[in-house]
Amino acid sequence: MKTLLACDHLALTTEARRRHFDELGPRLRSLTTGVRELPNGYAFQFPADPDTAELVAEWAAGERLCCPFFDISLQREPGHGPFWLTVTGSAGTKEFIRAAAGLFF
Repeated sequence: MKTLLACDHLALTTEARRRHFDELGPRLRSLTTGVRELPNGYAFQFPADPDTAELVAEWAAGERLCCPFFDISLQREPGHGPFWLTVTGSAGTKEFIRAAAGLFF
């Protein structure tokens, strides 16, 4: 079964869309400290401070609504290690992220 890679921008209200795409996206791009390419997506590294983790979690919640085909995970490394946002999915997801992405690149 093939997964449809299409975003549902109507899943977010106008205000939520503005926050997600115009505020959170650019802010997270500026906070990204590293990117790991994965076979089926990407892992994005962020500082582990609580404010950044909260922004990443808010972005992930919004992204999950408009792009339900993504497999999104958040991981905080032990100690004072970095915070990771991993976005993966079925075939084509990695290319979708790259094409859509001013995301984090």
